[in-house]
Amino acid sequence: MTEEPARWSRATVYPDMWVDPDDDPRNTDGVSPDGELATLLDYTSSYRMTLLMKCDGLSPEQLARRSVPPSTLSLLGLVRHLAEVEREWRGWISDDGPEPALYGGDDADFDGAVADQAVVDDAYVNLAREQAATDAALALHPDLGERLGPDRVAVREVLVHRIEEYARHCGHADLLRERIDGRVGQ
Repeated sequence: MTEEPARWSRATVYPDMWVDPDDDPRNTDGVSPDGELATLLDYTSSYRMTLLMKCDGLSPEQLARRSVPPSTLSLLGLVRHLAEVEREWRGWISDDGPEPALYGGDDADFDGAVADQAVVDDAYVNLAREQAATDAALALHPDLGERLGPDRVAVREVLVHRIEEYARHCGHADLLRERIDGRVGQ
């Protein structure tokens, strides 16, 4: 039996938040973005930051800690997985087909998420690089109705799917982080 961590939050204004509003990099001053594309990009940015915030301050061992057996789910695995899917999304919109996988075959992104600082550093570098490459590829196609790639997928579908993927995994990250050290918040 393992000891369960006490629940806690760094926030003082709203105790169910991750951090206080003035300290939250996802908060922007002013009104929400104008237009569909700007809104989709804003949501993507927010979920990307949320994932990184959930991982912040943890050791390689904590990042690699699996949720519950037999699951291979870990925060580090999520970082690696999202780098992998960013790469896959570019394959959806490219006529050249998909790029080779970063980590290998099925579940290699999660299976290879081990408690080693070099693996952690590599995961963050890969995520940033793959996000930037996907952002650059999508920026060439501002028409959300444009259909790209061999399956003629709409740009809008890729953008919405990207939000869905990050949002779902940020939910996993909430639970993983709380199990690791008890920290709670949106």
